[in-house]
Amino acid sequence: MKTAVLIKEIYLEGFRNLGHFILKNYLKIFAWFSFLLIVVGLYALLFRIFTGFAFD
Repeated sequence: MKTAVLIKEIYLEGFRNLGHFILKNYLKIFAWFSFLLIVVGLYALLFRIFTGFAFD
């Protein structure tokens, strides 16, 4: 029984802050991805303006 409690404690300690770590990295990746999409959109708009695209 003592071994089962010890394994449970090791498991809980190992995964205690894992959710925060995953969420923090997910938001960081999402922010960079959003910034990259804005830069690509801005590039496409400026390319169309400088090449004389008619926005009719």
